Amino acid sequence: MDYIALAIPLFFLLMGIELAWSAWSNRKVYRFNDFVANMGCGIGSQVVGAFTKAGIFAVYLAVYDNWRLFTLENSVLTWIVTFLLIDLLYYWFHRLSHEINFLWAAHIVHHQSEEYNLSVALRQSWWQGLFSFWFYVPVAFLGVDPITIVTVGAFVTLYQFWIHTKALGKLGPLEWLFNTPSHHRVHHGSDPKYIDRNHAGTLIIWDKIFGTYQVEEEEPTYGITTPLNTWDPLKANFHYYQDLFRWARQARNWKDKVRFFLKPPGWMPDYMGGFQAPKEVDRATYRKYDTDANSRTVAYVVMQFTVLLVVTTFFLFQQEQLGDVRKWTTAALIVIWVMDLGLLLEGGRHWVRWAEVLRILVLAALLLVSTDLLQGAVATAGIVLFTTLSLLGLWWSYRPQAGALRAA
Repeated sequence: MDYIALAIPLFFLLMGIELAWSAWSNRKVYRFNDFVANMGCGIGSQVVGAFTKAGIFAVYLAVYDNWRLFTLENSVLTWIVTFLLIDLLYYWFHRLSHEINFLWAAHIVHHQSEEYNLSVALRQSWWQGLFSFWFYVPVAFLGVDPITIVTVGAFVTLYQFWIHTKALGKLGPLEWLFNTPSHHRVHHGSDPKYIDRNHAGTLIIWDKIFGTYQVEEEEPTYGITTPLNTWDPLKANFHYYQDLFRWARQARNWKDKVRFFLKPPGWMPDYMGGFQAPKEVDRATYRKYDTDANSRTVAYVVMQFTVLLVVTTFFLFQQEQLGDVRKWTTAALIVIWVMDLGLLLEGGRHWVRWAEVLRILVLAALLLVSTDLLQGAVATAGIVLFTTLSLLGLWWSYRPQAGALRAA
């Protein structure tokens, strides 16, 4: 059972409450372009997960069936011990994801937003699940049922959603034991004293035990030390891998090539400048990356993003009925979709509009041939109407606005 997908309605409800709080308190914690980029990363993560979660569960099951040391009964004590083990193992995976470059290349996605709100919780790497689950295999080896492992792991993940907010300050005695918004705001800071601190999932005690705890003092500057400067989720998920391979090609020997993937972020051999330590953020001159898309483009993105959520939800809950060809095609379309919407909010390079035209037409064709899922003249008419409106909306979004013409 995909607990994360089932929680999506609750996520949107809480984001709506947070948005209302930000309006009431006159604090702008959301930007539309950043929100779309965050959601694009989250949507892509769920789509990739649709192809990997069965394999991950199969590994847990194989270890449990063939190599477990004990057989632990399904009891309250087993669930408590499993929670403590998985939360501890999550801490170490999370910590190592900040200390080893090839792991950071995946995890960096979660830290790229320069905002801090509940949508950032959904900004997840498309590949991180392929690295993280290995840390929990020992739990199956000890004799915990794979269903228990997956359920507890989902709880540890879901717990962390609510701590991505500025709406809550410090929470008194809860701060002593649990991970809270204050603790996690520190973790998302790019200020040197906040970097690589507070790696906890649910219990902050792990950071206090292993020496990575940092109390929140002034509000952090959010994001990564070298800003991403794009709303494209595809680039967000690949850019640090590209950096690692580029640096490795420049290395003079194989040892240094390998070190680029195993050393901490910022490591460089001496002949390439040595370790690049994070610098203090100059708050007086610091400006967040931003773009100013015209109102027509924003309207088009809102329409397409709404439909994207519907299509993604359908994909996540009906993927078993799609068959391999439609499943892969739909997944590819969703990935192109989130990329296009992000790039449109940057102003849209010339090729993006043609990529979007192709995406619209392929989606229409896919829907029209899915007669086993969508039948009847009404469904066909709806598909044709939506396709026509999408193409017209895209064309309209690229037309110069009257005000822009007068200004020119």
